Amino acid sequence: MANVSILERKLAHLAEHGVTEAVLSLGYKPDAFQLAFPTGEACGVVLKYAIEPSPLDTAGAIRFAATEAGYLNLDEPLIVVNGDVLTELDLTAQLAVHARTGAEATLALTQVDDPSAFGVVPTDADGRVLAFVEKPPRGEAPTDWINAGAYILQPSVLARIPDGRRVSIERETFPVIAAEQQLFAFQSPAYWIDAGTPLLYLQANTDWLDLQHGGESLIGDDSEIHASATITRSVVGVGCTIGAGARLINAVLLPGAIVEAEAVVNGSVVGAGARIGAGAHILERSVLGDGVTIEPGTVLREERVGTV
Repeated sequence: MANVSILERKLAHLAEHGVTEAVLSLGYKPDAFQLAFPTGEACGVVLKYAIEPSPLDTAGAIRFAATEAGYLNLDEPLIVVNGDVLTELDLTAQLAVHARTGAEATLALTQVDDPSAFGVVPTDADGRVLAFVEKPPRGEAPTDWINAGAYILQPSVLARIPDGRRVSIERETFPVIAAEQQLFAFQSPAYWIDAGTPLLYLQANTDWLDLQHGGESLIGDDSEIHASATITRSVVGVGCTIGAGARLINAVLLPGAIVEAEAVVNGSVVGAGARIGAGAHILERSVLGDGVTIEPGTVLREERVGTV
């Protein structure tokens, strides 16, 4: 994200709050992560890997990762964060709330306009979680504060998670802890986005430009930009080529992408090594996969090409 991987931004954020060791819970294409960090360290954080033999869902993955890393007998809280969430959440403050309340688990909450796609978390005046409502129907949510995907867990939570099967922390584990009045919440006003889809990834990039870069575009190393090209509020990856008269607006180009003369990319994501032919227009939330070639003069609107 903004020419730095989401994982590296997550690890840097954890390091800022004193984390020195992290376990990556992996399933799909785990080799990509191990190849990306061959030294087993990133952003000052030592990395361990827990590769699931089959999907174990959110709670099952936490228990498996803790087991693989030798954390089952840990006597201090665990910090668990979702890998596709970008946030400026104050984890140190969340840890302080967890310690003050004596909670078994403390989850961070963020406020959203439409909570129907998330886990909704109503609380009492003391921050104690009253219920955990996963993805309520639109208009029926009891609150607009949702699960932000950052948890502080006492080691006892691991014992609540059955071993060797799929277990959802949102649907199975948290409701039981909430019923015992041991689940607390930390409401955070910090920036938060779930960047787990290409279009949310696009939004995360443009948000970052606004928040951290004054809205100015970011150009990766070794990119060749023709003097007549215009680039507005966009992220251009390493080794990209932008031809004469080409225009980028609110766009993300991954490494090695090529935009030929007079082509336009507006509000879209272009995959690594993709080539956009001269005069083509890639518009309105389109997504191009890695290595895709778009013929000259093509116009795409809200389309996906070469993506899974």
